Amino acid sequence: MAEECGSLPSGQPTIRLMPQLTELNGFGSVFGGWTMSQMDVAAGNAAMLVAKGKVTTAAANIAFMKPLRVGNIVSFYTRITHRGRTSLKVAVEVYAEQGAATYVDGAPGNTGPCGYPYLAATAEFVFVAIDNEGEKRALPPEE
Repeated sequence: MAEECGSLPSGQPTIRLMPQLTELNGFGSVFGGWTMSQMDVAAGNAAMLVAKGKVTTAAANIAFMKPLRVGNIVSFYTRITHRGRTSLKVAVEVYAEQGAATYVDGAPGNTGPCGYPYLAATAEFVFVAIDNEGEKRALPPEE
């Protein structure tokens, strides 16, 4: 999925949103927990479509490359990387784009030699398909 510096992956993001002031950590960037939560939502959306029903997060491996800022437009791209009998692996890439407004802290918009957009974080999530009682169930056949 990852593309060269300063470009977005092809296709549409699974979710896209802009962090608010309430998402700031003590250092002025977006709290990592907010980013992790949104990654889980995006990956879960992708997993539910394949599972055709409920899924639960079983594991996650997350790497942060660059901080996100309030005012960035943040896109979460997903793809299924592995399909088992009851579980799925979903890759997530998080890209930041500069928003239209000036940043409230007055910091420059460019984040380095790449500028915008930039890859901010990546993750791999494992989901398990579950039934209404929360028990594992088989994934439906591939179409």
